[in-house]
Amino acid sequence: MPWDPTVLKDWQIAEEAEKDMPTPEKYMEMLGLQKDELIPYGRTPKVDFMKVMERLKDKPDGKYIEVTAITPTPLGEGKTTTTMGIIEGLGKRGQNVGGAIRQPSGGPTMNIKGTAAGGGNALLIPMTEFSLGLTGDINDITNAHNLAMVALNARMQHEANYTDEELAKRNLRRLDIDPKNVEMGWVIDFAAQGLRNIIIGLGGKKDGFLMQSKFGITVSSELMAILAVAKDLADLRDRLSKIVVAYDKKGNPITTADLEVDGAMCAWMRNTINPTLCCTIEHQPVFVHAGPFANIAIGQSSIIADRLGLKLFDYHVTESGFAADIGFEKFWNVKCRLSGLKPNVSILVATVRALKMHGGGPTVVPGRPIPEEYTKENLGLLEKGCENMVHLINVIKKSGIKPVVCINSFYTDTPAEHALVKRIAEQAGARAAVSEHWLKGGEGALELTDAVMDACKEEVDFKYLYPLEMPLRQRVEIIAKEVYGADGVDWAPLAEEKAKKFESDPKYADFATMMVKTHLSLSHEPTWKGVPKGWRLPIRDILVYGGAKFLCPMAGAISLMPGTSSDPAYRRIDVDVKTGKVSGLF
Repeated sequence: MPWDPTVLKDWQIAEEAEKDMPTPEKYMEMLGLQKDELIPYGRTPKVDFMKVMERLKDKPDGKYIEVTAITPTPLGEGKTTTTMGIIEGLGKRGQNVGGAIRQPSGGPTMNIKGTAAGGGNALLIPMTEFSLGLTGDINDITNAHNLAMVALNARMQHEANYTDEELAKRNLRRLDIDPKNVEMGWVIDFAAQGLRNIIIGLGGKKDGFLMQSKFGITVSSELMAILAVAKDLADLRDRLSKIVVAYDKKGNPITTADLEVDGAMCAWMRNTINPTLCCTIEHQPVFVHAGPFANIAIGQSSIIADRLGLKLFDYHVTESGFAADIGFEKFWNVKCRLSGLKPNVSILVATVRALKMHGGGPTVVPGRPIPEEYTKENLGLLEKGCENMVHLINVIKKSGIKPVVCINSFYTDTPAEHALVKRIAEQAGARAAVSEHWLKGGEGALELTDAVMDACKEEVDFKYLYPLEMPLRQRVEIIAKEVYGADGVDWAPLAEEKAKKFESDPKYADFATMMVKTHLSLSHEPTWKGVPKGWRLPIRDILVYGGAKFLCPMAGAISLMPGTSSDPAYRRIDVDVKTGKVSGLF
């Protein structure tokens, strides 16, 4: 240790590191768990959340560290790698440290994005289990979600085939569901574009109700969003009962409770509230829990995992999806508000590559060679692109946090480029550190670690961007101006009509504002890099998640089912039939 990531692939480093990874007994010793608080699942046990929280309810919380990033290239800039790196660095400094990240979806794992396990010597293990289903949470969510659709379609079939009297004999009341106003679809955890729009119920009247339907990817399910924000099993059960599955012919919502399927859905998901325990390749513990979308949902590992980590660790590190304009904003104004937790510091990950892109560098396309502008020194391009970093430093500072900029080092960077980024970040009021965790693991993250530990000593005057009492359209306006840098908001007629309805109905007063827009720009237009000026944010519609209690203003189109590329990862993934070991994951 460390292994050479310029020679070995991530799965090969993981294979070596897993030879002496902690046993369940070692995890119990590391975390100070009692025997009945660890639930065995092979190499990835779960921790009994409710038992641990009850025992440690009076213990003070540790330091709370969030990881976010500048606006990325389509390749990503290493938030998970940095999360693993800072955890390893704190471990090198002898600290009791752990973290929490999201569970990866099978769609990206088998497509072009990879497993989201970090990389190089800042990697989560066991990588195969992490990448291929862990302890079954995503399967449980898939089953619970699809059970709601089974209940809906069966109910529509029975209502079509039976009179009111015949329904009453079966202890059913007519819900009068509108087949043209069904909110939910089915889910599968792959990127299957051929299932985006389907027809179900073909055949005779015993073959279900004939209707148009759809599939999304499991991590886009409202059930996954609910798992991320639920405080405990009781909260999960309550939220599941409020999911809107469809509407009746008068426009009234039909919920899972109306279909009497909410209890069974919770039965499928009862074990999902317990986080799964993995570790870095340097054996610091990391919880893996929930995996919601970062645009229509919160894009964070769960509140449960963070509450648990803050009781068990002196330093707990959590990661937000997408860049700071989306991920940190939702962490700040939604996750922290729901959890009541207050962060000590936010790490803003930046790369020379992404900053050059924001300075006017050529387009970066996944699967194609990186243009040479990104691998040769160009201080002019870099300095111009630092405007994006400075903007997001200022966004984080509005929460009362003084951020730490992590310059995630690539081997093609030059000392002059690192020095320029560091100087600009410090001039903007942030601490800054160069980190080589990908190459060197915890040893390479010590400069970043020291900056983070120093920042954690400061008092934080944490404050939200807006009060919960603020009406929806005013919330969107302040997010657009203060976070994205827009001049204002333009509402499409449909979106404005919905917004007025939500603002006038007390039922929606405490619903979180979950903005939906591209992660590739501060604006709604992914090709606008840097810090766009002179633009307004268009809101075309608002989605409603009744169980998660989200209102999602949409600044662009969104697909809940990604597509599989022409050169997906599954072409390179295989199994050694003699040992059972999986190769090719990245």
